[in-house]
Amino acid sequence: MKQNIIETQALDYYYGKRQILQNLELRVPKGSIYGFLGPNGAGKSTTIRILLGLLPVPEGKVLIHGLELKNNRLAILRQTGALIEMPTLYRHLSGYDNLEATRRMVGATKTRLEEVLEIVGLTADARRKTKEYSLGMSQRLGIALALLPDPELLILDEPTNGLDPSGIREVRNLIVSLNKDFGKTIFLSSHLLSEIEKTATELAIIDRGATLYQGSLKNLYDHTFQPGVLQLKTSNAMVTAKILSDHKYQVLRREEETLFVRLTGQEQAAIINRLLVEHGVEVYHLSTETQQLEDFFLHITAKKPAVSLPG
Repeated sequence: MKQNIIETQALDYYYGKRQILQNLELRVPKGSIYGFLGPNGAGKSTTIRILLGLLPVPEGKVLIHGLELKNNRLAILRQTGALIEMPTLYRHLSGYDNLEATRRMVGATKTRLEEVLEIVGLTADARRKTKEYSLGMSQRLGIALALLPDPELLILDEPTNGLDPSGIREVRNLIVSLNKDFGKTIFLSSHLLSEIEKTATELAIIDRGATLYQGSLKNLYDHTFQPGVLQLKTSNAMVTAKILSDHKYQVLRREEETLFVRLTGQEQAAIINRLLVEHGVEVYHLSTETQQLEDFFLHITAKKPAVSLPG
């Protein structure tokens, strides 16, 4: 079993008499990219502020790096980097000078400064004033600032907010690289479900301050698969339909050269593809229409059940 780098137990929080967090349980495995999702007002920002020591630890327990946050705030923050939406930069200074100012505060080496510039892909633009940076470059510089002390954990809150598709891809690729190539655990809060789906290995969905689902994306899809439809285009639709019917697959309809076939399990798409190739049929297009993260998110936040899947 993987060690948890963040763990909350029975976490409650109130603003005055209004309860924001309700018995919130989070378990962030070390080495994961942990997607943190919830609709507006779900309690995500409050949770992040608590994890970063910006709000006092309320009722319940918060463990980070195996230490209790209440009594070990500074030790925990030394091992934790963070970027909350847009970074605060000195716009009249270069990217290098912004990093240099932070480097002196955190006691990092000059070598480390050069390393983080290389990691985030800003070496060539390091001497440009940050007022000339694109939003994507500014976000990558913000991540570089968080990386200076070489933290084990990165907490990123909406790191792709406001970026164009190119900037979103740059930041997404950087997050994946930080996890795979540099061993960083990433706690990633985002309202872009497609980005969470492309990057996260683990997932938590909260609403009204309570945990509705927590676990791996793979486990989610394995246990919430709904009967889907396979779109299939081959070299011979008529022959394809006969082969599938002979093997007890249900062909729902045909639109010109495209067949629509009922699926009852995720593995069937691969089985059908192999079956047709073995019968000498060329497969030109194959895609499935199944429940995705957006469907599950909307379903679970509408019904508000706590979901616990096996595994």
